[in-house]
Amino acid sequence: MRALAVPKDEADGIKDRLNRRRQLDLGWRPGRNGDMVLLPLEGRNPFPEYEVVETELLPQDRHRSPQERIAEMLEIPEGLKSMLPAKYERLGHVLVLRLPEPLLPFRREVAEAYAKVLKARTVLAERGVIREVERRPDMEVLYGTETVTTVHESGIRYRLDPTKVMFSSGNFDEKLRMASLDCRGETVVDMFAGIGYFTLPLAAKAGADRVIACEINPEAVRFLRENVELNRVGDRVSIFEGDNRDLPGEGFADRVVMGYVNVTWQFLPKAFSLVRKGGVVHYQDTCSIDSIPDRLIEKVRVGSGGRPFEIIGVREIKAYAPSISHMVVDVRAL
Repeated sequence: MRALAVPKDEADGIKDRLNRRRQLDLGWRPGRNGDMVLLPLEGRNPFPEYEVVETELLPQDRHRSPQERIAEMLEIPEGLKSMLPAKYERLGHVLVLRLPEPLLPFRREVAEAYAKVLKARTVLAERGVIREVERRPDMEVLYGTETVTTVHESGIRYRLDPTKVMFSSGNFDEKLRMASLDCRGETVVDMFAGIGYFTLPLAAKAGADRVIACEINPEAVRFLRENVELNRVGDRVSIFEGDNRDLPGEGFADRVVMGYVNVTWQFLPKAFSLVRKGGVVHYQDTCSIDSIPDRLIEKVRVGSGGRPFEIIGVREIKAYAPSISHMVVDVRAL
């Protein structure tokens, strides 16, 4: 049968993503081949950086979802067991849950059960949405103490503390796209670098000569510096700590990455001032699905300050909320 061969230290994350895409064949147990984990695959390969191999795997005796096993462990009212979240975010050894209100009185027991079934050392509850320009999360530690973790994605290592800085696994495909670009000879400005979500793939995989990573949150800057060293791209990455609108210089960037949402349009004038003629701006923002792409293009028109441009691509990164999408618009400055 077909299986996806994934390095051992990336297997849990890829397994979770395959399962969410309903492309993990639950009738078979994952296998091993040396340092590679073989994940039974249904349909096409959504992760082209990993090889699909033909192999023999053992069948599952009886597959039960994590929620079924967790529910069996918990001594909580039966009516609440159906509310156990099927979705969670795995960040290395840390799990992030969003619990419905009725489960909150039992949140510590629930967290311990998730930790045991899913083999996590720490479990966090996401209490609110990430707000403000510094993108600080609102988390409660429910189980464990080790909140600093390392996420492995496509050969990139991201060190972070999810109680202090954000990490969105939903941007995985866009990070892959940035990694696949040919940026040789380019100077790239990452206007909202965070811990290096796009900076690291651009420097380590896309071959950019220079990436200027702008970040305003001191905690994120601390992990960004660590991740630059961890991924050995210190010779190609410069960190600008502070408001990206204070970054000096004009017309020097071959590419500008705007990995932010909701108010990203407010930073478009700065992006257009940084990008050279013929350069590309990757503008991310949220938009009502019935206004795509007109609303986004109008934001670009206003933000360009009258500078000519052409739209070379519009694509969805992920669903953001009911009837709202997180989009990216690729704009060539003329």
